[in-house]
Amino acid sequence: MTQAEALTIPAHIHGYPEIVFGGYLAGLLAAEAGGGTVRVDFRRAVMVGTPIRLSSPAGGRAAFTATDDTLLVEATPSVLTLDPAPTPSWAAAKSAVELALSGDRTVTDCYGCGLGCAPGRGLRLFPSELPGTRMMAAAWTPDAGLADETGELPPEIVWSALDCPGGRAAFVFSEMGSGAFTAALTATQLRPMYAGADYISHAWVIARDGRKHTVGVALSTADGELCALSEALWIEPRQG
Repeated sequence: MTQAEALTIPAHIHGYPEIVFGGYLAGLLAAEAGGGTVRVDFRRAVMVGTPIRLSSPAGGRAAFTATDDTLLVEATPSVLTLDPAPTPSWAAAKSAVELALSGDRTVTDCYGCGLGCAPGRGLRLFPSELPGTRMMAAAWTPDAGLADETGELPPEIVWSALDCPGGRAAFVFSEMGSGAFTAALTATQLRPMYAGADYISHAWVIARDGRKHTVGVALSTADGELCALSEALWIEPRQG
C-alpha cells in the first residue's frame, strides 16, 4: 500500500452490519507500522464501502483517515507484557467447536465467527466455552482463500483471528453488554501462520472496570506453540 493511497474495504469484511471488522483494519495498519508489537486504537467506526486513506507512516506509526482527514484508526509501537492463559489441547479445542455448532446458534455473516460466511470469505472461527474453565477455545484450520499466493496468512487475517474471540469471552465470562466494540487492540505475531495448518485459538478475560473489559487472545499451533498474542479493550456503549 503506498502513501495516501485510497482503499475501500469490501462489504463482506464486517463485524456488526455495515461496520468494517476491527481486527482486519488493525492488521492492515500493523503491517504498515513495520511489524513487531503494535497498539491499534479505534477512534471512529469505519463503514464498509466507504473510501479511507492511509496517512503518511512515520516512526512506526500509521493511521487510517476519512477523505476529509478525520482520524479513524491509529497504530503505534507498543509492548505486550501479557502472560497467555495455558493453551488447551487440540482435542479440547475441537470439542469446543463441536459444542458451538451443536447449540442454538444464531447464524450471522460476521467476518470472524459467522457461520453464514463461505470458506475463504470469512474466518469461520467458532469459539465456545471450554467446560470447567473461564476460557473460550476453538480449533481452526484457515481456508486457502484467506492466504496470500505463498499460502501464508497476511497480518490482517491473523489480527482478525485475534479480535473476535476476545469479545466472545467478555460476553460469556464478564457479562459484557450488547453493542460493545473493540476500542484498542495490542498484538504481536511470533511466527508465520499458513492456510491448511491446524491452530488453537483461546481467549480469556483479564479485567473489568465498569463498561470496560480487557481480554486476552492467543493463537497456537496444534502442538501448543504460540504463534500470536493480543490484549484488547472492549467498551460497552453508554446507556441512555
